[in-house]
Parts: sequence; structure tokens; C-alpha cells
Amino acid sequence: MSKRRELWLLVLLGTLSAFGPLSMDMYLPALPQLQQQLHTSASLTQLSITTCLIGLAVGQIFIGPWSDRVGRKLPTLTGMVVFTVASLLAGWATNVWWLIFLRAVQGLAGAAGLVTSRAIATDLFTGKKLTKFYALLMGVNGIFPVIAPIIGGFVLTFTTWRGIFYILAAVGLVLFISVWLGLPETHPAETTVKRNSLSILNTLLHDRIFMGYTLVTGLVSGGLFAYISGSSFMLQNIFGLSAQGFSMVYALNGLGIVVMSQLAGYLATRFNEYRVLYGGVLIALIGGLALFVTLFLPRHLTLVLIPLFLVVSMVGIVSTVAASLAMQHAHANAGSASALLGLTQNLIGGVLSPFVGLMGQDSYVPLAVLILLCEIAALAVYQRRLAPLSR
Repeated sequence: MSKRRELWLLVLLGTLSAFGPLSMDMYLPALPQLQQQLHTSASLTQLSITTCLIGLAVGQIFIGPWSDRVGRKLPTLTGMVVFTVASLLAGWATNVWWLIFLRAVQGLAGAAGLVTSRAIATDLFTGKKLTKFYALLMGVNGIFPVIAPIIGGFVLTFTTWRGIFYILAAVGLVLFISVWLGLPETHPAETTVKRNSLSILNTLLHDRIFMGYTLVTGLVSGGLFAYISGSSFMLQNIFGLSAQGFSMVYALNGLGIVVMSQLAGYLATRFNEYRVLYGGVLIALIGGLALFVTLFLPRHLTLVLIPLFLVVSMVGIVSTVAASLAMQHAHANAGSASALLGLTQNLIGGVLSPFVGLMGQDSYVPLAVLILLCEIAALAVYQRRLAPLSR
């Protein structure tokens, strides 16, 4: 593969894999405005994040095995069409329940990009080359958490939250055209899986090593999703940041994911990948513990920004290395393996999101507790299932 072709593939797959950030981060600065205009509660507003995450999770379970049977291109194109239509309709929503439903549809459709981007990379690369490509993929993917809230905050200066969904519809259309014209089929008919989808998923679920990788990245990502769900209310309502100020902080944390994913690719080619993974999990736990401690200190913005940066940025290291090792371990069923990886991340995030707002808009106790529990659980899973492999 030429360098030019690899670069095009990297940009396209990175954008496809960014449907989570695209679907959530761009409209996070608009959550308080959306709550007011639709005359609803903070919990119901956050439920629109939950349903999108659940849609992303459930959609992958169907799309992953489907892509193992029919190839990667058809499921990707189908997802782009549905995502575009759902985004347009979300921009026309007149009540929160209609928006919540459409967010679920957005998630279901966006799951196609998440699953097939990882599966296509696994079709084309192996070993540490795959880890390095995943690092680059995470770098492109990580750009969107940086720019999406900035774009969202900028859009809010001249229009309402509805304009954000119209932009998402345009992105879906551009990606449909790009995949249709510029993405070859990497999983041809002669290599498609003939086994029953449920049988493949069942085998992977009972694979102790694969599920170790999956749970570690899922739990660390769970801390990220708790942050996504609660950070706009926490930083704007409790610490007084404007929508634009929040967007800048959010972008800085997203940049941390980009930098750490590139660092993961560099370290993985020079050191034991399990040690790199362990370091990422441990630092994330330190960040979660530090954030929890701030609950007992005088409120000061800097004291919470540093732990949040550690929690969020370590997702770049953990997700890059754990996903690469998991996909290599289950290379023969890349679509289904990619689906379970994504399912675990989004399902944990979807379950946690509603609990972040349990104590209202003026407390971040649930956010800090949930993040800490996720990081503790991730370290426990690593020690029990993956630590022996590093020896």
C-alpha cells in the first residue's frame, strides 16, 4: 500500500471511527440551552446522550457479524444513510422524547463506522504495525473531541442547538460519498465467515483473554463517558465556565487523547505492549483518585482540571493498545470482535450516564465516584486476566 493511499485510508477510517465524538461532543455545549428550549430536566437532557450510547452499543452487535458475512462496505454505506436522515429529523425535534428516540437511531447508524473502521484496519495490518496504525487512527479520531465542542460552541453564537444536527447531517452525507467512491472492499466474499453470528459472539464472550482486553478498555472508556455526560454541567454550573470556555477545556482534554494515542504507538514498538497498557490504566486510576479527593477540598477550577485531563487522556493509551491486542487475538472474526469492543465501551457509558446527574446540576459527587470506580475495576481486571501475559 502506497503512503498516499495509507494516508487517505487513515483519514477516512479515523473519521468513520469518530461517530461517537461527532454524535455527542458537538452538542455538549448546547445541553443547557436545549434543556431550556425543550422545557425539560437535566436528567432527560442527559438521557439523550444515554440513548445515543446505547444505540452505538446495540448497533455494533448487528453490524459486526453482518460485516463478517457480507463485507465491510455495504454496512458502512447503510449506516451513513440512516445517520444523515436521523440527524436532519433531530434538528426538527419539538420535544425531548422525540429527540431521545432520534438520538438512539443516530447511535444505531453511527455504529457502522465504529465497527467497520476497526475491522478494515485488522483486515489490512497485523502485529505492531496494527498497533501503530491504531495509534494513528486514534490520533485522527481524537481530533474530533478537540474540534467538535469548539464547532458546537461557535455554532451556538449565531444559531440554536438545531444547527448542530444539520451539520451532523452534512457530515454523514460527505462520508457516504467518500466511502462509496473511495473505500475498497477489504473483506471479499471468499473470506467471509459462514458460522452462525451468535456462535461467534458466544465464543468471544467466553474467551478470557479477549474479554480481559475488552473490559479494561470498556471500563476506562466508562470513566470517559461519565465525564462526557457530566462535564458540561459540572464546569459551567459549578465552576462558572461559559459555553465557549467549556469548549476550550473539553478540546484540551481531547487533545490529550490524541497525544497519548501517538505516545502509545511509539512506546508499543519499543517496549512490551502489556507494560504500556498497565501504565495507562494506573495513571487513569491516579487521576480518578485525585478527582475524588477534590470533593473534600475548597472548590478551585485547577484542582479538578488536572485530574480530569489524566482520566481523559489515558483513554488514548489504553484504547489504542488494548484494542490492537484484542483484535489481533480474534483476527479471524474481526467484525464481531470489533462489535464486542464497541458494545462494551458504549454499554458501560450508557449505563453510567444517567447516574451522573442524580444529585442535580450543582454537585459532581456522582461523576467523581463513578470515574473512580471505573478506574479501580479496570486495574483489577488487568491484574487478574492480563498481567500474567506480560511475564
